[in-house]
Amino acid sequence: MTRRSWRRADVRRAAVVLVVAVVALVAAEILTSGSSAPSRRAAPALPAEVLVAPRATLAALRGRPAIVNFWASWCGPCRKEAPEISRLAASLHGRAQLVGVDYSDAASGARAFIRSHHWTFPNLRDGSGRAGERYGLGGLPTTFVLDRNGAIVRRFVGPQTAATLLAALHGLKTSTT
Repeated sequence: MTRRSWRRADVRRAAVVLVVAVVALVAAEILTSGSSAPSRRAAPALPAEVLVAPRATLAALRGRPAIVNFWASWCGPCRKEAPEISRLAASLHGRAQLVGVDYSDAASGARAFIRSHHWTFPNLRDGSGRAGERYGLGGLPTTFVLDRNGAIVRRFVGPQTAATLLAALHGLKTSTT
């Protein structure tokens, strides 16, 4: 092999290794982006502005698991997920509390979105986006599963199904007794 052909072979091998590494990184990102189990941490405070009563607070949620779903009326994936969130609300039967949080949205758009999807569960408005920042949103929709003590035990990024979120509740104690 000549020195020139040897260099070409090395460049080709390096290119193949680089492509394989990039594909592996992309695959890892895709596989882990839908759901992650963050280290347990206390959930940050929920916003105070109420769109659908009653006002949900972390103190009021303690004692049973909760699902906190961040969404926005301008978010296409949130519109896709909304019927599943409705199914989830109808399926909980007291096992957990569902709270919606409208993120960085106009109040009128948020109210119209809630009406159009017939949501009757508590919904709060995070107009400034501060609550979302404290939760560490990486996109919308993002759903957090809280244990009965108010600790975040799961995080889902992107549209979810009612079945996926119900499965996330499986194994969590549903009451303080």
